[in-house]
Amino acid sequence: MTMKKQELIHLHGLLAQVQNHYEEQTGDDVDHEQYGTLGVQPTSIHKSKTDHKEAVFALATDITAEMTSEETEPVSATAD
Repeated sequence: MTMKKQELIHLHGLLAQVQNHYEEQTGDDVDHEQYGTLGVQPTSIHKSKTDHKEAVFALATDITAEMTSEETEPVSATAD
């Protein structure tokens, strides 16, 4: 199943929210090594589906790279 452009834009926006939340919680900025060079934001609705797909993968890669690069301490298994 292939995602529609609207779905990719929505996913792109959700990943941007994940990035913002991560940065607020940790105080660290996500390095946009890949994502920043693309020039595609979730609000760039005029960009192509392919552009948004590339941006989604780049943003996800940058976020996970940032998360895996820092030393993590054990997280409690209790729910909020």
